[in-house]
Parts: sequence; structure tokens; C-alpha cells
Amino acid sequence: MRVKAQLPNMLTYLNLTLGLLAIVCIVSEQYVISALLIILAALMDRLDGKLARKLDVESEFGKELDSLCDLISFGVAPAILMWSFHMADIGVLGFFVVALFAISGAYRLAFFNITDFDGFYMGIPITLCGGIVALMAIYSANYATNIYVLGFIMLLLSYAMVSKRIRLKKR
Repeated sequence: MRVKAQLPNMLTYLNLTLGLLAIVCIVSEQYVISALLIILAALMDRLDGKLARKLDVESEFGKELDSLCDLISFGVAPAILMWSFHMADIGVLGFFVVALFAISGAYRLAFFNITDFDGFYMGIPITLCGGIVALMAIYSANYATNIYVLGFIMLLLSYAMVSKRIRLKKR
């Protein structure tokens, strides 16, 4: 395999590594650092796709790898972050909120991996939703926030990921 073809995948692996490191930071109750790692992973996710297009090395393998890594970094890590930081305080309801967030992200990623692209994506990308959750965690670390408002926003983001009413043009 050519090195050039693997460069975007290396950024994708870095995205995954940052997502896993974010989860490790959650275990250590370093919530703000975890949120910052999720945001940094989003930057890597943005760069891997741009680099693949620029080098003309887009592949089915790269698309699948990107989706798997995105699920960890922008679905699972933000869900665990919000669970550990806030949602555990409201028990089963909090678990339902974070589980629905991760499930919605997985659905969105799987849906777009099997759907022919027509120039428009429906719903908000998981990367953006995971980044918003990370920003909510940073905000709530510095300012008093209502857990139910955070949960409601996560439910809205979950809906936005799978909504067919929201159409975004691919850049």
C-alpha cells in the first residue's frame, strides 16, 4: 500500500486515539480535558476527510474506518462524559438520554454508509453533535447548569442526527 493512501487513515486513527483518551480522562474525573480531547478529535476528523479528497485516496475502507472511529469519539465518549459528569444524578432517565444519543449517532453513521449520496446529508453530523456536547460539558464546569436542560439539549441533538427534516449540503 502506498504511504500517501494511508495518511488520511492515520488522522482517523488519531481521532480514535483522542476519543479513547477522552474516555480515560472521564474515569479520572478530568471532564474539561475530556471535552477538549473530543473537540480536538473533531479537528482530526475534519482533516482526514479533506486530506483524502485532496490526495484523491477516498475508499470504502476509509469511509467505514472513519464511521467506526467517529462513533467512539463523538457518540460514545460524549455520552459517557455527560453520564459521568451530570446524567448519573438523574438515574435511569439520564442513562436513557445518553444511550439515545449514542444510538442516534450509530444509526446516522450506518445510514450514510449504505445510502447513495445525492449531495445532501439529512440531519446534523455526529461530529458536530459530539462537539456541542463537549462544549456543554466545558460550560457546565464553569457555570451552574440545570441537568434537565442539558438532557433536553442532548435529546434535541439525538433527534437532529437522525431527522430527515434537516438537510445540509455537502461542502
